[in-house]
Amino acid sequence: MDDSTSEPARISAAAFHRAPGVTDWRVTATGPQAVFTANSLAHAASLVAHVVAAADRFAVRPDVDVRPEAIVVRVPYPSEDGIPGAAAPFAAAVSQAAAELQLTADPARAQAVGIYVAQHSHADVRPFFMAALGYDAFGEGDAVDPLRCGPQLAFNPITGDSPSRGRTHFDVFVPADQIRARVDAALAAGGRLVDDSHAPAWWSLASPDNHGVDIASWTDTYE
Repeated sequence: MDDSTSEPARISAAAFHRAPGVTDWRVTATGPQAVFTANSLAHAASLVAHVVAAADRFAVRPDVDVRPEAIVVRVPYPSEDGIPGAAAPFAAAVSQAAAELQLTADPARAQAVGIYVAQHSHADVRPFFMAALGYDAFGEGDAVDPLRCGPQLAFNPITGDSPSRGRTHFDVFVPADQIRARVDAALAAGGRLVDDSHAPAWWSLASPDNHGVDIASWTDTYE
């Protein structure tokens, strides 16, 4: 019997974090993820078979990124409806295997980077970016790399601007317990605070030459 049969179809980030055994994990814009540091490529790769076994056991489709420094395991969103319910027991099983292999969890390294393309209210630029990047549509306003390697794109209209001017900025999603440190580091490195009215969900910053970056943690806490 599939161990995930008693799980709800979709859960929130807050519900995921309430599950047992998932303290190594954080939820970013691309779903739950964990980073386990390693001392070699072989050490990092030793977790792969355990990830595959847990994926089969709980019927999830994780992404795995193996590097000499670390292995990153993610449970990507299959839709905009939320996190797969089986992601929590899957994550717990992976964390247990990682601990047995002496791979060290480093939640501070979990993050996802997206690009927010702000388009004029009478324009539709998503087809252009999808064609240029080879991306697929995701929901009503986003686009994603089919292999989930590149950053997710979000397209939203702005009003009151020149139709020929595009405005694009980065969205950086980090764990809720890391966002203040990330914001402070960016400001110390020459950034400028543009808007903190939505904090702690997100802070809007600008680089010294006025490029926009939103640093967000709301994906790690939503109910």
